[in-house]
Amino acid sequence: MRLRRWRIITLAVVLGIVGAALPVAVMAWLSWRVAEERELGILDVLARKVVNRAELTFAESYYAMDVLQKSGLVPCSNDHIARMRTETINVLSIEEIGYFENGFLKCTSWGPAPAGIAPPKVDYTGRNGLKVSLRIKPAVSLGQRMTALQMGSYNVLVVPLRFVDVFIDNGIAITLMNDTGKVINTRNDPDLELAATLARDERQRGLDEGQLYTVLKRNGLVVVATESKAIMTAEFLRQMKIFVPFGGFMALFIIGIVYWMSRERLSPKAELDLAIRNREFIVHYQPIVELETGICFGAEALVRWLRPDGTLVRPDLFIPIAEETGLIMPITNQVVEIVIAELKSLLVNERTLHIAINLCAEDITTGRILDFLDGKLQSTGIHREQIWLEITERGLVDIDAARVTLRRARQAGHAVAIDDFGTGYSSLQYLQGLPIDALKIDKSFVDTIGKDSATSSVILHIITMSQELGLLSTAEGVETEDQAAFLRARGVNFAQGWLFSRPLPAKEFIGFHKNNKETFGAAREIVTSADLEPTLAKPMHPYAGKTT
Repeated sequence: MRLRRWRIITLAVVLGIVGAALPVAVMAWLSWRVAEERELGILDVLARKVVNRAELTFAESYYAMDVLQKSGLVPCSNDHIARMRTETINVLSIEEIGYFENGFLKCTSWGPAPAGIAPPKVDYTGRNGLKVSLRIKPAVSLGQRMTALQMGSYNVLVVPLRFVDVFIDNGIAITLMNDTGKVINTRNDPDLELAATLARDERQRGLDEGQLYTVLKRNGLVVVATESKAIMTAEFLRQMKIFVPFGGFMALFIIGIVYWMSRERLSPKAELDLAIRNREFIVHYQPIVELETGICFGAEALVRWLRPDGTLVRPDLFIPIAEETGLIMPITNQVVEIVIAELKSLLVNERTLHIAINLCAEDITTGRILDFLDGKLQSTGIHREQIWLEITERGLVDIDAARVTLRRARQAGHAVAIDDFGTGYSSLQYLQGLPIDALKIDKSFVDTIGKDSATSSVILHIITMSQELGLLSTAEGVETEDQAAFLRARGVNFAQGWLFSRPLPAKEFIGFHKNNKETFGAAREIVTSADLEPTLAKPMHPYAGKTT
């Protein structure tokens, strides 16, 4: 029992630790996931804004150049330069518009151009044939890097920031590139190598090298938005403040459940229930001998609880609990099954031998044990007369129901005895009205034999009562020869106790019976030759089958 309790306690501790840590860990994980999804959502929105802004910049530039090409104005005339200036002013993305002729810049939106300025080198060609030159430094920009967009004879200069001109936090970096990996512009110094790697990845969003990222591809443009670990950590800690308290409450709840289940599992009822399921109960047999001849006529089946660690639990420790919780009935069922399994051959070969089985109050009230016995005894060869039923006075809760059950039992062939007589609340009136065959005198009264005590005379009254009612009598707990002589002299029929034998396992009881038969064989022949019926040892229960 101690080993099993330690296992339960150890399991409870482990479950308690897991129960405390798991909800907190889950809430921490959930905090991270919520923080991650929230920040990824911000990056998603930002990436869409950048793409929208870049597409608008390209579209406005294309539109301005398309309008000029379709204007029909004389190139570099006053009207033409004025029109280019108007488009430059009206389109915020454009810093300057230039007109090229014969491979050189002829004029701009600000007037005639210096001679000898060639078009910039084209880095790539985008949608609608728009040629893009990145990171150029024209004279007009005073050394500031510009982006040139060229279509037909016109080109426009755009400040690169226009392509990514959206509001972002300092911890977020933006990389805008085309679908071939050409970087158009950036914000907040992103890791270009990482951005290029992410742009090639099939995944569109996630966590890489400690940075959250979103990749958006649309119309030949690619935006990679990344967020620093510091921002993510700050958001994670904010979410932790929300979710972790819930985890704490869940942890306390789980610990409470584990504690309650552990207490239930460690409760005597739970221990008994597990013992029943594991069939941990065994039966020892205490021989019952006839005082006059010394012949062993049977035994009382005494249940024992044998734990897996080899320890025996005393009946007085678990029988009361079993009776209170209703588990005594399945225990009784197992006792019946064990008796049949262990002593079947002996009972079939020795028809004068009987085994007494104790019944609980519920069995006596409902009578359900009789049906169970009938089913188990069928086809075993054991006669019902060989199975005695013992009931305690405390089990006579409902006298009327008990009378019906006991009458059924005796009609079926079982003999019935009142166990521990004198310790309960039976009266002579109840005894006269019950169909019983024998009284068993409790050990507490046997112990008073030869002693001058207030209860020493009670045993004489019990013996006299049994004789006047025509009942057999069996004394329990006989430990000395003086006690046996006293009982024998007063006509007590049978006795059991350590004077004759301690309760024995089945194999030892069979050996005890064999030795007893060899020792008292002559007396047995005299008894069994007195026209005993083969199915009933009449000296043992002369009233069996008779109704009162």
